[in-house]
Amino acid sequence: MRNVAIYLFDDVEVLDFAGPFEVFSTASRVFGRKHPDARPPFRVFTVGASNTPIAARGGLVVRPEFSFADHPRIDLLLVAGGVIAAELKKPEVVSWVAAWAAAAELTASVCTGAFLLGAAGLLEGKAATTHWEDAADLRAMLPAVRVVEGVRWVDEGAVITSGGISAGLDMSLHIVARLAGADLAGDTARQMDYEWRGDSRAARPDDA
Repeated sequence: MRNVAIYLFDDVEVLDFAGPFEVFSTASRVFGRKHPDARPPFRVFTVGASNTPIAARGGLVVRPEFSFADHPRIDLLLVAGGVIAAELKKPEVVSWVAAWAAAAELTASVCTGAFLLGAAGLLEGKAATTHWEDAADLRAMLPAVRVVEGVRWVDEGAVITSGGISAGLDMSLHIVARLAGADLAGDTARQMDYEWRGDSRAARPDDA
C-alpha cells in the first residue's frame, strides 16, 4: 500500500486537491470490491504545515488530517495548485517539499503546484506543465525548465506535473494506471462517471 499525501494551504484550489483525493480513495474502494482480502493500493490523506484549518479558494474551510510534525511516511507527494505566492516565500514549506520528494517514490503537482516543485529544485532540466494561464510565469521563473503547453500532464518518471483542475484528475488516473494497472484506472474512472482522457494529451519529456 502506498501512502498518498496531498499538501493543503490557504487559497488552495478545491478541485486541485479534492479531485486527486477522490481518484486515489475511489481506486482503493474499487480494488477492494474485487480483492476483499488484499491490502488497498493507496491510502490518501491531507497534510498542512500545521493542523490549523485552511481556507481554500471560494471560502471552503478544511482541516488537514496531518501536519509537517506528525504525518506518516509519504510514498506519493501531491502538491495542489491555487494562489501559491505565499507558499513560495515560506522556506519551511519549500524545504519540506524538497525533503519528502527525495524520499518519496513519486512527486506530482496540479496546476500552479508546479511552481512549488520548481522552488524545491525538482524541475531543473526537466519538462513540466501547469495551468495554461500560468505557463508564461512558470517559464519566466524557471528558465531551465521546458514548459509544455496544450497537454494534460507531463510524466518525467519521478516527477509528474499537470494542468489545472480537471487535468489533475487525468493525471491522478494516469498515476493509478502506472502504479496499480490500467484496468484499475479504467474501473476507477467508470465508478466516478468520469470520461478519462487517458494518454491522449500527455506529453513526452522531449516534447517542446
